[in-house]
This record gives sequence, C-alpha cells and structure tokens, in this order.
Amino acid sequence: FIKEMGEEAVFITKIGEVHQDLIKILGKLHFRLSYSQNILKHSLEVAFLAGKLAAEIGENEILARRAGLFHDTGKALDHEIEGSHVEIGVALASRYKEKKEVIDAIASHHEDKPPQTVIAVLVAIADTLSSARPGARKESIENYIQRLTKLENIANPIKGVAHSYAIQAGREIRVIVKPDKINDFIFQVARIIKEQIEQDISYNGIIKVTVIRK
Repeated sequence: FIKEMGEEAVFITKIGEVHQDLIKILGKLHFRLSYSQNILKHSLEVAFLAGKLAAEIGENEILARRAGLFHDTGKALDHEIEGSHVEIGVALASRYKEKKEVIDAIASHHEDKPPQTVIAVLVAIADTLSSARPGARKESIENYIQRLTKLENIANPIKGVAHSYAIQAGREIRVIVKPDKINDFIFQVARIIKEQIEQDISYNGIIKVTVIRK
C-alpha cells in the first residue's frame, strides 16, 4: 500500500521516472502529519502550485512539480534518522541523483540556506500557500490578500524587476531581477523597496526583502 501511494503521487503529477526507493519514501508521507495536515497531500498541493507558478513565468513546469513533490521527503524518515527533515531530504535527493533544482528546493524551502534557483523560490512560495491557513473570517482573508498585493505592487514596477512574490503571510517579499537589465544594483533595488514599504505600509515586526538575480 505504501508503494502504491507513492506511485499514485508520481503518476498524477506526471514528473517522469522516479527511483523505486524514493517512491516508497513518498508513500510513507501519507502516514505522516504536520500540524494535522497530511504531508503527502500537502506535497501534492505544493507540486501543483509550483508547477502553475512555473508555467506562468516560463519556467520548467515538470521540474517545479517534481521539486514540489519531493520538498518534504525527509519527513518520512525524520523519526528514524538523526537530522532535520531538510537535511534528510537533501541527502535522499542527492543519493538518488535528483537534479540540482530539486535539491536546492529541498535545502532552501525553510530558509536553512538562500535559494539558488528560481524553481526553489517557486517551491517555497507554493509551500507557504499550501501551509498557511489565514483565519476563517472573510475579513481576515481579505486583509491577508491585500497585504500580499500591496507588497508585490511596490516591487513589480521597479525597472529591472522580473517578478515579485510576497510570502510568509506578508512578512517577506522575494524579488527576482533580470540580470540583463540590472547588474550591480541589487542593493539599490532592495533599498528602494524597503523605503517604499516604510512609507506605504503599516505593519508590526519586520518585513524581509530578498532580491534574487536570475
């Protein structure tokens, strides 16, 4: 049954061939919970969300789905093996020769390290979307959406910015800049966004600005 659950996940995400051992590990996620959320179902959500985001910006949709599906594989074994689920997941993906984008997505989705690829950024966004549960009240959801939209509207018009994504319930904005249009101005872009946030948005705590050059 465990292997069948893993095979079904691979089949419905259409990510191509997967090592048999990794399929079994995926299947084990069906029996693992994180804050009452079934981790295999969560991983499927992340896979499809990451794929949709990738398609929107012209990235590899299949690779994004694959990285999304595998991002929490370490949770299948973190009760058996020493180490965090991120460390275990990276080790598994490396052992089974997964692509660097998949390994990067696993390594960075909890900000243990900065993402090195766009795919990793998309998986982190998809992970947040699947995990985050804003309050059930309509007002809470509307405020949540407005906060994200305001942050993205600050970053997107800046010259040289390709895309921006507000994540962590609006506590962070990740900005992808075009290397052909912007070279040594990453810090300048971050400063502009910081100043605009301070001017236009009322917030408690800290809003992190992360600029990534693709």
